[in-house]
Amino acid sequence: MSHVHGTHSHGDHEHSHPHGHGEPAVQPPAWADPSIPDTELSPRALSRRSLLRNAGLLGAGTAAVTTFGASQAAAAAPLEAQAAEDFRRKQDQQPLLFLAGDHHMHTQFSSDGLYRVRDHAEHAAQYGLDWMVITDHGGASHAKFAVDAVNPHIQDARTANPRLLVFQGVEWNIPAAEHGTVFVAPGPNEVAVLKQFEATYDGTIANATDGTPGGPNTAKNEALAIAGLKFLAEKKTAGEVADALMFANHPARKGLDSPHEIRAWRDAAPGIAMGFEGAPGHQAAGIPGPGHEASGRGYYDNNPTAQSFPGYPLATYITWGGFDWMTATVGGLWDSLLAEGRPWWITANSDSHWAYRETLVHAPFAPGENFDTHGQYPDPVEGGKPDPATGDFLPGYYSRTHVGATRFGYTDVMAGLRAGRVWVDHGGLVDGLDVRLSESGKDERGATLGGMIRVKKGTPVRLTITIDPASRPNFHGDLPKLARVDLIKGLVTGAPADADTFTTPYTKVVKSFDVSNRTGRIRLTLELKDTVRPFYLRLRGTDGKRSQPGLLGAAIDPHGPAADVRGNADPWQDLWFYSNPIFVDVSR
Repeated sequence: MSHVHGTHSHGDHEHSHPHGHGEPAVQPPAWADPSIPDTELSPRALSRRSLLRNAGLLGAGTAAVTTFGASQAAAAAPLEAQAAEDFRRKQDQQPLLFLAGDHHMHTQFSSDGLYRVRDHAEHAAQYGLDWMVITDHGGASHAKFAVDAVNPHIQDARTANPRLLVFQGVEWNIPAAEHGTVFVAPGPNEVAVLKQFEATYDGTIANATDGTPGGPNTAKNEALAIAGLKFLAEKKTAGEVADALMFANHPARKGLDSPHEIRAWRDAAPGIAMGFEGAPGHQAAGIPGPGHEASGRGYYDNNPTAQSFPGYPLATYITWGGFDWMTATVGGLWDSLLAEGRPWWITANSDSHWAYRETLVHAPFAPGENFDTHGQYPDPVEGGKPDPATGDFLPGYYSRTHVGATRFGYTDVMAGLRAGRVWVDHGGLVDGLDVRLSESGKDERGATLGGMIRVKKGTPVRLTITIDPASRPNFHGDLPKLARVDLIKGLVTGAPADADTFTTPYTKVVKSFDVSNRTGRIRLTLELKDTVRPFYLRLRGTDGKRSQPGLLGAAIDPHGPAADVRGNADPWQDLWFYSNPIFVDVSR
């Protein structure tokens, strides 16, 4: 019995185009716009263009993102299972552009934020991002003032940066749990829907933050989180917004997000809650120096409390190679979710509030005013000296989430996220990644990340991995060197009897490729013949500087990420990439 669930013309010179549901007009990124000559591109943008050329997606008369592929907006409509699978297969066969982005950052509209929206838009563009989401902290002040007040700033940023997709969202205080990014596609109702969602379902506003295991309010508060996700699904189904998504943020930081809650979010409104941060932001927080003596990467420097899920080990509360314990543990919580055959994807982002060694500071308030007076800080001003205690990077500077899309547009990026066509990296470890899985002997592109193929029992499958190594120094000034690529395989066994399960015994590293001496484009192929039961494959890559046996033993993960040491974890000396999985459904 199968356990794998189905997930799942413009002119050559005028590229500005709106999509449906009132989306703002956009232009393709400069690196994907053939009307812009190579000589006008930065080295970083030129490198990205070379990836298009190598893939045959950019040439004479080809308008890249503006010409190929039907708009993914069509995927917003509910589809029957077979129709959804056919649609997905059709999308997989199309060329994909991987658009770099960040779904988690804060501005002066957060009580602990510094930057203007336009600052982050400029940062994102400068550091090579194609899309970003403004996610100021939810709460009474934000709901009262900021959901409305930030929107004109976002509209201005969209107009000033037509080659950058700027989403409006909120960092949701998930009832009974941690935080999550919630965002919607732009349109006439984006503010109204976000405002109603926050006012009704934010844990702080509803006094529903308590998630103490067995506590008197926990079940009620957990139910409120489910109701919030269903609200977003209803708004999408009704057409009030073209799309809506939720990704849980820093899920293991305090141990608040229990396995059963994560499963419940995923199952409550399929297509809305789609994953969690595989790697949190705040990656500079562990850099050795004053103010960071006891600080962990991601600010994972906590201990369990009465509200933490009691089954989690102490390893939960630190990062591993900069990645969250739930993701970094082969055979751990993420794999236990994937073993059900249902979609649950990972991302990486900056969570940028206040950049490492920033010299800007808040301007003073007018007499008698404070943050709660208007729900925002005054514009930042020069402070004169670097702040030694800050732990963030700016958007795109270190962490990137790469989304495979068939067009450059808001709903197209959201559809790519929902489909799991995502890989993430730190520090510019690699320029590009393409992964394809197909039945051996068949001449087809096959399924890609987040996708699925169906084969008969015993039919071999072929995995093809194409990697473009880093071609230019990262923003630390280093040219990263990929040393190893690990292939991780897990069996799909169906839902566990206990919803608080956070391990699976059938996932392990099955192949490691030493690529330390490779130059130029890396192409790896592997045939897998053991197609007896449904399974999935995912990838992980590293610069090889810090490794240790995985938390579940060397037989499962011989060379996993090492534990990050609080106060002594230089993120530039420990770089990884991770991909989302591809599923294989096996019929008898």
